[in-house]
Amino acid sequence: MTTATEFSCQLVERSEDGTVQIGPQQRPIKELPAGNVVIRVLASSLNYKDALAASGHPGIARNLPHVPGIDAWGIVEHSDDEQFSVGQQVLMTGHELGVERWGGWSEFIRVPADWVLPLPDGLTGRECMQLGTAGFTAAQCVLALQHHGVTPESGPVVVTGATGGVGTLSIMLLHKLGFHVIAVTGKADQTDWLKARGASEVQDRTLLKKSERPLLSAQFAGGIDTVGGEFLASLIKQIQQRGCVASCGVAGGHELPLTVYPFILRGVTLAGIDSAWCPMPQRKEVWRLLANEWKLSGLDEITQEIPLAEAPHAAQEMLAGRATGRTVIRVSEE
Repeated sequence: MTTATEFSCQLVERSEDGTVQIGPQQRPIKELPAGNVVIRVLASSLNYKDALAASGHPGIARNLPHVPGIDAWGIVEHSDDEQFSVGQQVLMTGHELGVERWGGWSEFIRVPADWVLPLPDGLTGRECMQLGTAGFTAAQCVLALQHHGVTPESGPVVVTGATGGVGTLSIMLLHKLGFHVIAVTGKADQTDWLKARGASEVQDRTLLKKSERPLLSAQFAGGIDTVGGEFLASLIKQIQQRGCVASCGVAGGHELPLTVYPFILRGVTLAGIDSAWCPMPQRKEVWRLLANEWKLSGLDEITQEIPLAEAPHAAQEMLAGRATGRTVIRVSEE
């Protein structure tokens, strides 16, 4: 076991007056959740789920006090499982990390060994955090399109929430694979930035405006939607015969105002993407792709790196819609 008796973290807690606050704290090691692998965290990242957790959102931070961070890269400090050895660099994303249990915005985490991955060959730990759950989700979305027969020759693919982490990395992956990508965003000032990431076109949100019609003109071979709600419904109505939309977000709403007509008249597939509980064999394959055939250049250009102390402010910026690309959070020194 680690010889440390305390660890530093960003802790979300409720004050005596009922308000939720986040700030730096030192906590005893014994407060870490149960698990057979202790990891000293070198870096985490900022995802939309983390921003919600940092604000005390009850759907994410289900029990307070809480430590956000659904991603972590670090070094094994202790392991009761022969899969991992002390000093080994490892990767941890999803499962209960940063949701049901304390997460990666912390000097140490303790997790079950079955949730941990050795650092993938072909990626540095920093690159893993530049990708993080956002890149892992984006890759699963692209795989879903491919699985349902959407190819570059099929036609254009729409990406909503284009300046966010999942949206940006989806654009980069699709561009690398030869797709014509239409980026949809409410940030007109980011047009050049999105085109530099690989977007063939940049459209505002009116492309997916609300319509009461059960079907709209079929324009797109597929889509990756990070928003949900009316935007997802409009996108599905505009998908071509046998096309596919991968859905992975609810920033624009959790309800889906839609008829069955896109599905039974055009054979459209709506593929739900669950990153937290992706089975380990598929998880390993996604990271293998991201480390090899799908390895992205230009990650530094979309990444800001901040110390753990600045994570709460970065989370506020994300919730306010002022974040673009990816944020890596430095936690400890190697």
